[in-house]
Amino acid sequence: MEAAGTDAPQAALPTFTLTAYTGSMMRVQGFDLPVVVDLAGIDIPSQHIPVRLDHKSQQGVGHTIRIEAGAGQLTAEGVISRDTSFARDVLKSGLNGFPWKMSIGGPVYKTDYIAAGQKVNVNGKEFSGPLEVVRSMTLKEISFVDNAADDQTGAVIQAQESPDEPEKKLETDTKPEPEQLDAKSSEPNPMELYQQLLADQRRIATIQAIGGGKHPDLECQAITENWTVERFRTAFQNRQIPPSDRIPQQPIIRNDAMTPKTLEAIALSTSGSSVKYLESQYDEKTLEAADRYRGIGIQEFCELICAGKHLPKFRRDSRGWLEAAFSSMALPGILSNVANKTLLEGFLQMDDTWRKIVKIASVNNFQQHTRYRMNGLFKYEKVASDGELKHGKLDEQQFSQKIDTHGIMFSLTRQMIIDDDLGAFTDIPRAIGIGASEAINDAVWQCLLANANQSDGKPFFSTEHKNMFSGANCSLDIPGLTNAELRFSEQERSAGRPLGIPPKILLVPTALKVMAEMLMKSVTINESTDINKPKPAMNPHTGKYEIVSTPYLASPAFKNSSDLAWYLLADPLRLAALEVAFLSGVDRPTVERADADFNTLGIMFRGYIDFGVKEQDHRGIIKLVP
Repeated sequence: MEAAGTDAPQAALPTFTLTAYTGSMMRVQGFDLPVVVDLAGIDIPSQHIPVRLDHKSQQGVGHTIRIEAGAGQLTAEGVISRDTSFARDVLKSGLNGFPWKMSIGGPVYKTDYIAAGQKVNVNGKEFSGPLEVVRSMTLKEISFVDNAADDQTGAVIQAQESPDEPEKKLETDTKPEPEQLDAKSSEPNPMELYQQLLADQRRIATIQAIGGGKHPDLECQAITENWTVERFRTAFQNRQIPPSDRIPQQPIIRNDAMTPKTLEAIALSTSGSSVKYLESQYDEKTLEAADRYRGIGIQEFCELICAGKHLPKFRRDSRGWLEAAFSSMALPGILSNVANKTLLEGFLQMDDTWRKIVKIASVNNFQQHTRYRMNGLFKYEKVASDGELKHGKLDEQQFSQKIDTHGIMFSLTRQMIIDDDLGAFTDIPRAIGIGASEAINDAVWQCLLANANQSDGKPFFSTEHKNMFSGANCSLDIPGLTNAELRFSEQERSAGRPLGIPPKILLVPTALKVMAEMLMKSVTINESTDINKPKPAMNPHTGKYEIVSTPYLASPAFKNSSDLAWYLLADPLRLAALEVAFLSGVDRPTVERADADFNTLGIMFRGYIDFGVKEQDHRGIIKLVP
């Protein structure tokens, strides 16, 4: 059953044809300078976008059906499809002769600053600076407005109330808006002129209050050139600093001395890296060039790297600043190198005692790797007269090794850039470098102290493994060290065969370090000037072992820690008790630039290291506890 009246003619929607922007220079709210929108940089995501009144979503008018950016202007066609009082007002007012103007709206992603005296060609026209060119934006909506920055634009409204009613036409004009390109009218009404006058008077009064007549030439320049208060304050503060202490305001032009190495040295010296570390990384000429810029902020540092490319004011356009800065090929690479060096500096500052007691290995993947126990079945045998050689056999006992990735993300954040603190950026990777070193330290000493069960079901340190001793003659003294030396020699390669590898390292907690040094350095013992006491005896252990001491052995953070237990180890290159493996042999953290998440306003970096720690042969170490 058909609805009544379906054969009746439907009223056609009113249509419009717009010239939304003519490529001209405009005065736009939110921009200090005149603005030109580059038509080539306007992204039109859809031919159907909202048409509104005064850029307000609740004041809908209709939508477009065709949009075109070409021939030096932005044009559109559409229909008044919204059933709102605002749509009816636009239509009725237009037909009554009201001169509607137009405005485009959408987020701005990138702007270029054109300085005074410079010229630029945009939209087929030549413009003279100072001005800003919007190089990238997305067109999200078009609005009817009663005042516009570009008064050369216009619209034609066609009201078609019924198929038989003749068309009525009216030509009108347009405007654009701040970060949404919401432009102020080029012909403000009296109230707007009054408000602008009050704002300018407040600006002048504030500049004069800050200056206090100390630098009248600077005040005059700021007032006549319409400087913002913030710009004047910065210039005034810099003028107040004595010339000898003033950080040079270098032009953003790369000279021959401003190499990537110099820029890295600037960042490291500003962040407080030691002279010794800087001298180990850079030559004298580079350090001399970098010293002139010591103490600069992040924003000036980034502009130095961008080699003359203008960056928007950060506080007004934070995302635009970041995108403009990082569109330079040099900036991400140099910041990555700076982060890498500060991370490495932090990594190398930490305790690396673990390197002396472990075997460092390289693996090429994350799979489980197998090591085999050294036994007596590879002993050379006399070759029989027939020349046949016997096959050696692997022992059934195996040791495993597997590596994992350890890492963390860090970023150059919006807050760091606002604070203009280059040291804050370099402090983070340095702390992460320290964290990477701590991760390896924790893994090594936790592995040693945990005393986990091995593949034979027995704890790593145990009487069954003949490497765990306590009680009598286990103190760190001459009798105790003599006993330890004897126990180590009782380790076997195979049944009845001695191991044949002597101990090399004396590992002690910090509390026993002095005693260990006395045992290794004193030639005699029981020394005294009292003639009634025994004569000094020779110390049999002088210089025998390399002393390795670390506070990790007594740290309460680890299970089985003790400030009394001490260890005797073989050379890890000959018989390793512990092994630390790194992916492809890279034994220090790596820094990479990463794409930031959408909700992160900044530039992300990641630091990571791939390593694994595992017990190996228990015969390479003995533990003694008094």
